[in-house]
Amino acid sequence: MDEFHQGSCLCGAVTYEVSAPLKAVSHCHCGKCRKAHGTAFASYASAPRSAVSISSSVEALKRFQSSPGITRQFCSNCGTSLFWSDANGAYADWISIAVGTLDTPFHAGKQRHTCVSEKMSWFKIEDRWPQER
Repeated sequence: MDEFHQGSCLCGAVTYEVSAPLKAVSHCHCGKCRKAHGTAFASYASAPRSAVSISSSVEALKRFQSSPGITRQFCSNCGTSLFWSDANGAYADWISIAVGTLDTPFHAGKQRHTCVSEKMSWFKIEDRWPQER
């Protein structure tokens, strides 16, 4: 199992390291994730917050509270969506990482689709992963 990862934004201003295994891979189809990523869905993997460190320009990393308790972090230079977290949930000590920003290989085991009731009508889910409304 991969236990160390590095990632970055498009312009390279924000780089990060993850020193724990990435878990809970999900593909979220909610409207907020779609807008934040500009895609049909956003793919995330989670790690304990204590295992994620910003290894460069922390000043470029900005926060946006998209819902009560939900914080999204992105690069203020290039706009890359990097992290998502829920301060009020059962996993407040975890952070979700946009897997498209990883610079190291990542082999996702179990995956799932979430908020499929909000998915784009033109996108058809054709993989084997569970789907949650």
